[in-house]
Amino acid sequence: MIWNETKECMSRDEMTALQSKRLVKLVDYVYHNVEFYRKKMQSKGLLPSDIKGIEDVTKLPFTTKDDLRDNYPFGLFAVPNSEIVRVHASSGTTGKATVVGYTRRDLDIWAECVARCFTMAGISKNDIMQIGYGYGLFTGGLGAHYGAEKIGAMVVPQSTGNSKKLITMMLDFGATAIACTPSYLLHIAEILEEENLLDKVKLKTAVCGAEPWTDKMRIELENKLHIHAHDIYGLSEVMGPGVACDCEFHKGLHVCEDHFYPEIINSSTMQPEKDNVLGELVFTTFTKEGLPLIRYRTKDLTSIDHTKCECGRTSARIGKFKGRVDDMLIIRGVNVFPSQVEAALLEVQEILPYYMIIVDRVDNLDTMEIQVEVNEKYFADEIKGLESLTKKVAHTVNQALGLNAKIKIVEPHTIDRADGKAVHVIDKRKLY
Repeated sequence: MIWNETKECMSRDEMTALQSKRLVKLVDYVYHNVEFYRKKMQSKGLLPSDIKGIEDVTKLPFTTKDDLRDNYPFGLFAVPNSEIVRVHASSGTTGKATVVGYTRRDLDIWAECVARCFTMAGISKNDIMQIGYGYGLFTGGLGAHYGAEKIGAMVVPQSTGNSKKLITMMLDFGATAIACTPSYLLHIAEILEEENLLDKVKLKTAVCGAEPWTDKMRIELENKLHIHAHDIYGLSEVMGPGVACDCEFHKGLHVCEDHFYPEIINSSTMQPEKDNVLGELVFTTFTKEGLPLIRYRTKDLTSIDHTKCECGRTSARIGKFKGRVDDMLIIRGVNVFPSQVEAALLEVQEILPYYMIIVDRVDNLDTMEIQVEVNEKYFADEIKGLESLTKKVAHTVNQALGLNAKIKIVEPHTIDRADGKAVHVIDKRKLY
């Protein structure tokens, strides 16, 4: 299945037939090559012959990040280490790192999937593309790099850590496309605006991912930089960037579902949800050789839509992410996601989308403070009327959350800018 400029794709029936064929092959492959899955299936009384098609996927066991950590580092690999040509790994900040191994074929498929996403975003061999993701064990840099090379673009392997140099090369090279986190691109736009360089930029497209972001942030980036911004999704365990991407209509992210089978489940009942119902995203990897995964629980909260998109593509689409199961904050019985806070802040034109949520517990009562930056162009005037602006922001945020939060307005450039994934929450309750 190739998504090219003509938007050619399989029909739903053709896709279902291919998925069924690949699931049967995958189950047989992991049963005979990964002890972990063999034992999991045996514990459920399952044999490979019990899986006849994609309709049987719900019979199979789930896989979690803890399973990868428990089998650290190479226990879930389906091939000998001599066939693994590269490894990537998560940061491991909350435990052991999750290690992912790739065969040569895995890398080829990965590049193909990223290339599809970039093509969907309108990037071609005529573009000069800066890669502003970090290189190394993080999958973002190399994943985007090889995908851009696959379509023949001129690749600038910029990485992160030196924004001034990135901007210099962006201008000198005439970069027309960039891949980075949305928060980092917003930071770049901020510097360009401060130095009166926005009219010198030749960017036309940005493909952003690695962190949740709202449509309002996308529109802000598009208006500020005069570009088209697209959302790309992936996670190291499943492959890396390139699992899904949105088209020009931004009505969900098209999944490369000939390689990654998406499900939405209810995290409480573990049962599948219907289309357009919010739940936890689960992936099965049909074609991975090094680290095949069956029903991997991503903990990302979204919904799925199998109807044909306005762009003509028939691939399943996942919605904008509402947050993560493990990122959800419970404040005095109310569920709060950082993305809700960001969306509310973007309603207030005097405020920049740089914020920090600080959760604490005082006298056995949960408290939430949201620190937000005032926009530079409003700063001189609004600093005099700080109280009224604080009330305005508090009203907007509290209406969105259904919860009273303390708002603290801070000066521009007070909150740290992140080169990689932005940190928006400090939960002091976890420190006690």
